[in-house]
Amino acid sequence: MRIEIKGFLELSFSDWPGKLCSVVFLPRCNFRCPYCHNHPLVLHPERYASIPLGEILRRLRSFRGWIDGVCVTGGEPTLHPDLPDLIQRIKRQDLRVKLDTNGTNPEMLERLIEEGLIDAVSMDVKAPRDGFHYRRAAGTRVELDSILKSIQILKEGNVEYQFRVTVVPGLHGKEEVRAIGLALKAGQRVVLQNFNPENPLDESLKTVTPFETGLLRSLEREIQAMT
Repeated sequence: MRIEIKGFLELSFSDWPGKLCSVVFLPRCNFRCPYCHNHPLVLHPERYASIPLGEILRRLRSFRGWIDGVCVTGGEPTLHPDLPDLIQRIKRQDLRVKLDTNGTNPEMLERLIEEGLIDAVSMDVKAPRDGFHYRRAAGTRVELDSILKSIQILKEGNVEYQFRVTVVPGLHGKEEVRAIGLALKAGQRVVLQNFNPENPLDESLKTVTPFETGLLRSLEREIQAMT
């Protein structure tokens, strides 16, 4: 297996809603989101020591029975052709697996679901479904047909799923958020995350003030009503 694992968080209460999980971080991403806080892992994965899978599996065995599963995140995990092999190794520990993805590889997503390798998916939706907004939020040209296909695969309901939208002032206003909600029409499976200005890829965003929490929750309730 050629995947290099670049990070391992033993315990997390936030990466799988309602569950206690471990987190495996994979390098590289095909997006360059200006607000990305994991950009060193995306741009300079060679600066991080690779963690042997055997070491991670040993730690996971010691957690078995009191963690709910493992979140595989990145970077963008579906860029790695041998991702199914990694997940199989994890699932042999009798652990459930959640995948974080940007939705650009619907073929890999569909394969993982059809083969029963993943138990849950969080897909990050970056912007309304038009080329200009998506390119601006993702920091690069995006094949929207792939994004739409991944959304449809998840909405078939063959796996637990959630759509996440990170809201960044200047990139997302109320109307953009409403447009995303209207396009998804996924009820409470759509959640809004507040932008964190602490360590974004685009350093100019460090001076941007995130949305007020009350406003964000109000917008979230509004788009969750769009079913």
